[in-house]
Amino acid sequence: MNNFILIFFFLFLGLLLQRVKQFPPNTYKLLNKIVIYICLPAITLYHIPKIKWNNDLLFPIASGWITFILAFVFFHFLGKRLGWSNKLIGCLILTAGLSNSSFLGYPIIEALFGKKGLETAILVDQPGTFVVVSTLGVFVAAFYSKGSPDTFSIIKKVLLFPPFLTFVFACFMNIFQFDFDEHLQAVLLKLGSIVTPLALLSVGLQLTFDRKSKHWKFLRLGLFYKLILAPFIILVLYVFILKQHSEAIQITLMEMAMAPMITGAILASTYGLKPKLSSMMIGFGIPISFVTLAVWYFIVKFI
Repeated sequence: MNNFILIFFFLFLGLLLQRVKQFPPNTYKLLNKIVIYICLPAITLYHIPKIKWNNDLLFPIASGWITFILAFVFFHFLGKRLGWSNKLIGCLILTAGLSNSSFLGYPIIEALFGKKGLETAILVDQPGTFVVVSTLGVFVAAFYSKGSPDTFSIIKKVLLFPPFLTFVFACFMNIFQFDFDEHLQAVLLKLGSIVTPLALLSVGLQLTFDRKSKHWKFLRLGLFYKLILAPFIILVLYVFILKQHSEAIQITLMEMAMAPMITGAILASTYGLKPKLSSMMIGFGIPISFVTLAVWYFIVKFI
């Protein structure tokens, strides 16, 4: 419950600070950098070394990759056919293709499935959606912000993206079964814990409610994919085609039905991919997802 209160508190705080004339209007850019370059690497270094790998983990991990790749295919070809700008296509891929599998996902999964359910939630989030945003997400952001493909430049940005570098290092830590001492882990946990307040504050600082905005139809389409179509595809693939019926699959489906990932919106905003629309995807997606999640939970209980 405290997490849900924090969500709306920091969103509304950002909206209020928009109206304070003395408040620097570009503060959200600084917050975005803190989230990407400090908080996200801290989360990776804390969680990845602790993951125990086995073949059953592939389904939760793969779900985030599948939904993002499908979002790329869906919005890229639809956008090209309808004459959308590259920035609009990139924004929708980054916001509709990634789930808020940690800050929203963790407390909701724990409430519905207990603490053991968090083990699956972490798998969906860390080697799943988090690595997707750190690799494919950066690729998409760089590609659609450039206007023309520059393969070397894009690959360079992915390889030098701090969360990605940290993930590679954390994977080696996992392979060699090495972890930091308790004091350093406590510091990493503290740094990681501020990612959501800062990210939500950044979203609130950019969120607008212009009724005449041209973004409303794209908001509806993006949320339709994120909250309805993406989890439906995973349901069909995992349950009806691959015949998976475990609780881990139920949790995976719920994670894919979460609201858009805040980090994806931050990345879109940082690269200039329709910042207002990316903020709307978060600002409207979070409250709407509470309704759609209730429906999805009713569905997965019959799996």
